[in-house]
Formats: sequence, C-alpha cells, structure tokens
Amino acid sequence: MPFTKIVPNLVVKDVERSAAFYRDVLGFEIGMKVPDAPPFVFASVKKDDVEIFLNEVNTVVQEYPPFKDKPLGGTLTLFTHMTGIAEYYESVKAKTTILMPLEKKWYGVWEFAVADLDGYILTFAQQG
Repeated sequence: MPFTKIVPNLVVKDVERSAAFYRDVLGFEIGMKVPDAPPFVFASVKKDDVEIFLNEVNTVVQEYPPFKDKPLGGTLTLFTHMTGIAEYYESVKAKTTILMPLEKKWYGVWEFAVADLDGYILTFAQQG
C-alpha cells in the first residue's frame, strides 16, 4: 500500500496566533479552522504543495497523554524544498528572526532557516 502524503502536525499554544504567523510572515494561506470561530483548537495552513496542521496543546494532550509535560518546538526541522529562494528570503527576513541566513551549503544547496512562534524550525532549501 503506497503512502501518498505526509503533513506535519504541530502542537501550538495558540492556533489563531500561529496561523496568523504562517499567513502574515511566511505567506501561507489559512485553510480549515475548528471550530469556525475563535478560539480555534485546529487550523491548517498551506502554501503551494506544502501543508501544515496546527493543533492547540491542551486538545492534543487529551488525545496523546504522553505529550503533557513535553516542551513545544521539538528537535526537528521542517525541511521545505522550493524554487525562488532568494526572493522568498528577502520577503520574510524583516518579518521574523532568521536563525540561519541564506547561504549556499558545502553540498550545493541554498538554505535559510526561521523559527515559528512555538519554536519549530523551518528550513527552506533550493537545489543548486
């Protein structure tokens, strides 16, 4: 049975605030929200073929009790392949903290990284 898609499901303190960050800073569109009006417990954000789920921490802990005392953010990066990285970098660098400036890595990929409001690190990358 083939896999068809993977969507990061991020646990966040405030879904509305996080969705606004992804929309206003990183240029994502807000999709589904649950419930229809704030305070939200879930929202999805999407940009091109990349989709991310945002889930409110207290709701998640009810479904996954082991998350109760875990810090948000984690030790992972959301590695996003893209084109037009230089223009995208210029459009977001004044709106957020750049953790890793745009640079060509020794393995030939252009990359930069930012952190979202809950400490998740997003790395954007373009081949060559």
